[in-house]
Amino acid sequence: MKRACVIGWPVEHSRSPLIHNYWLKLHGIDGSYEKEAVPPGEAEAFLRSLAERGYVGANVTLPHKLAALKSADIADEAAYAIGAANTLWLDQAGRLNATNTDALGFMTNLEAQAPRWNLGRRPVLVIGAGGAARAILYGLHKGGAAKLLLANRTRDKAETLTGSFGPMSETRDWIEVVDWKERNRAVADCGLLVNTTSLGMTGQAPLDIDLAGLPADAVVADIVYAPLVTPLLTAAKNRGRTTVDGLGMLLHQAVPGFERWFGVRPEVTPELRAHVASSLGDK
Repeated sequence: MKRACVIGWPVEHSRSPLIHNYWLKLHGIDGSYEKEAVPPGEAEAFLRSLAERGYVGANVTLPHKLAALKSADIADEAAYAIGAANTLWLDQAGRLNATNTDALGFMTNLEAQAPRWNLGRRPVLVIGAGGAARAILYGLHKGGAAKLLLANRTRDKAETLTGSFGPMSETRDWIEVVDWKERNRAVADCGLLVNTTSLGMTGQAPLDIDLAGLPADAVVADIVYAPLVTPLLTAAKNRGRTTVDGLGMLLHQAVPGFERWFGVRPEVTPELRAHVASSLGDK
């Protein structure tokens, strides 16, 4: 029986077992996917001992994504450019391989839910400068976005992010930092607005941004999935804008890992979405 896991601290909130065990049952695979609570400072040692623990691979959630990249013997371009790894697997030679599927998950979901997001190749405004923003900026750049605007409450953090994409040394040509106080003005020319922060999550304050100037055909995406419809998405819907919630990103980012560990490429279906959404109290 093949076994995989998700590690984090804390890890109880993770919906990954719901996704992967659903696919295991659907495809009749003799395998399991488990949660492992790994304290800070112990992630690299844990990942280096996956084989001894009986695992063929792992997902990694906060705060261990940087440690996951450091622990890998082999990492791909996405992991290096994003500076973190969330999916690891052991190859036949026993080497620990790493990738980051967050950008893939976001872009696959965006293309599925709003295929006209890049119509006219207008600027994209990304809110936030954390690890999720880094992955999404990378995905949008690779996905054909002509110009990316980055706004964060702390400008210095946004400036640091723009210069830290590893081999992508031309970063400054495709990302422009926007002062936080200018965010409402910046949306006026955008075809896509993306919230990569935790603002709007259950228990958190909503994202403070005025959508009045956002073009009528623009898309608003939020990576938050609890709740599924955040205050930002509610405001966008009320103005008739196309919206993309964060659950699809979570589902699509899981696909490559499952394929690596269990040998079957699963599909993200409405049934899977409903299965995971039910755990959030949404439909």
